[in-house]
Amino acid sequence: MLTKEIKEWLSTILTAVILFLIIHTFLVEGRVIPSVSMVPTLQVGDRLLIEKVSHKIKGFSRGDIVVFKAPSRSGLKEDLIKRVIGLPGDTILIKSGLVYVNNSALQEPYIAEKPLQDFGPFTVEKNSLFVMGDNRNNSFDSRYWGTVPYNLVIGKAWVRYYPLNRIGLLTDKKTNS
Repeated sequence: MLTKEIKEWLSTILTAVILFLIIHTFLVEGRVIPSVSMVPTLQVGDRLLIEKVSHKIKGFSRGDIVVFKAPSRSGLKEDLIKRVIGLPGDTILIKSGLVYVNNSALQEPYIAEKPLQDFGPFTVEKNSLFVMGDNRNNSFDSRYWGTVPYNLVIGKAWVRYYPLNRIGLLTDKKTNS
């Protein structure tokens, strides 16, 4: 027969495990940046919290940094992280080092360098996102394998919590570096 103290400990541990599983599954999870595709905004080894709710309520905005399951067309198995450049119905064109969305050049203070290759025009399908890494010339992204369907999005990058000297919110679409 279990003593009262053991029952209380087991109850506390079980409650903590259940809360962790609920939070991790539905609200927030941690991620580590594995590649240079988002430099300078995100460095290899940065640790982030990804929130999983707001895109289901408010949708997406150009400039959001999203984590998603790799589309089958990419041939990749691991989850990816990229910046939203195009929303459904947008026409994307890359010409002479500038990214145009609906014939307007994007102001992109967060990129490592201007893209070297031209692309498009390409129109983003319904319920999909056109994404690119901030390290434009070292990113395997929508230019190569197409758009990301909404149902593959896991969540939005929310907070960098490590390294300590780079802690901060990642919600400012203009100055994420």
